[in-house]
Amino acid sequence: MESLPLTPYDQQHVQVFDALGRSSWTFRMGDAIAHLIADEAGDLWVGYFDEGVYAKDSLSHPGLRRWSSTGEPLWSFSPGPGLIDMSDCTALNVDGETAWACPFMHYPLIEVRGDGTVHVRPTSVSGVRGLAVNGERVVFLTGNSTLEHGRITGTAVEPTQPTTSLVRPDGKVPGPSAVVCRGSRIHLRERGGTDWSVVDLGA
Repeated sequence: MESLPLTPYDQQHVQVFDALGRSSWTFRMGDAIAHLIADEAGDLWVGYFDEGVYAKDSLSHPGLRRWSSTGEPLWSFSPGPGLIDMSDCTALNVDGETAWACPFMHYPLIEVRGDGTVHVRPTSVSGVRGLAVNGERVVFLTGNSTLEHGRITGTAVEPTQPTTSLVRPDGKVPGPSAVVCRGSRIHLRERGGTDWSVVDLGA
């Protein structure tokens, strides 16, 4: 009998490889993954976009989750008192065992510590695509090339200086880019290119 093709909800789309490059095991994390970053403990933080949050796959519904490297769900975002819905995780940064995220549409800065403690701080930014954190300093990448600077307090993110713009070494403004954020750095690779640029808040 001919087997039926796998549906998207059956696919074991995460593969873990050993030091020799051999596939060790596979598992599912849900649909519509926008960001996937490992923390220093080896756990995996995953941010989902709206097509997963509001679709049929329940693994994606929280919008932000933490998984073990073997596929065990360790933590998921849940809007409670004072917490905004995670309708679309537009930016994700992992530093140590702490994750920082910004969801559409009001773009608060969400801090999730390794023990699962969550802090939500309102911001005045919009259209966030990336973020870097260094102590109480934070910078948000909005659009393709705009940097919004702020200071993290106990209750909010306060703007600290006028916006600045990214430019390439040739003086041109970068175009649409793939964005990966870790700690004080935002890594960007322009669409169709192979070079990476780095914004380092700690430099």
